[in-house]
Amino acid sequence: MRPAPALTALGTAATVLLTLTPAAQAATPALMFTKVYYDSPGKDTRSNASLNAEYATLKNTTSKTVQLEKWILRDKSGHKYRFGRLLLAPGKSVTVRTGSGNDGTSTVYWGSGNYIWNNSPGGDVAGIYRGSDLKKIDTCSWGRSSRAYTTC
Repeated sequence: MRPAPALTALGTAATVLLTLTPAAQAATPALMFTKVYYDSPGKDTRSNASLNAEYATLKNTTSKTVQLEKWILRDKSGHKYRFGRLLLAPGKSVTVRTGSGNDGTSTVYWGSGNYIWNNSPGGDVAGIYRGSDLKKIDTCSWGRSSRAYTTC
C-alpha cells in the first residue's frame, strides 16, 4: 500500500529540514570577522596612534557568552595575538588594535611596535582559532585594494 501524498510530502519536508539544519548551523561561526582595517590612515610612522588605527573586529554570533581566553588571532605570516580572559556576550564585538593601550571589554591591544596586517599587493589573511583545540573558526582575506579596510 502506498502512503498518502500528504504524508509523503511531510516526510520529504522533514528530511529536507533535518538535512539543512546542521549545514545552516555550521555556516555561521561562533566568532566571525566583521572588519579588518589593514592600512592605517596617513604615513606609516609606527606611532602608537598609527598602529592602533590598524585593527580587526570580531563578533560573537551565538546566543551564548564566549570565553576568549587563549583564543588566537593571527595573520598569514604567523604573527599571533593570544586573548587573555575576556567574556564576549552574545551579539557583542571586540576590536583588537595593533598598538598598545588598556584592554577593556570591547577593545584589546596587541602591543606590537610594528604593523601586523599586510596592505601590500599580496594582501593578507586574518584567522581566529579557538583556544581549547586551536580549531580555525573564521578567516578574512584581502588583496590589493584602493580601500584601507575590508568588511568580512
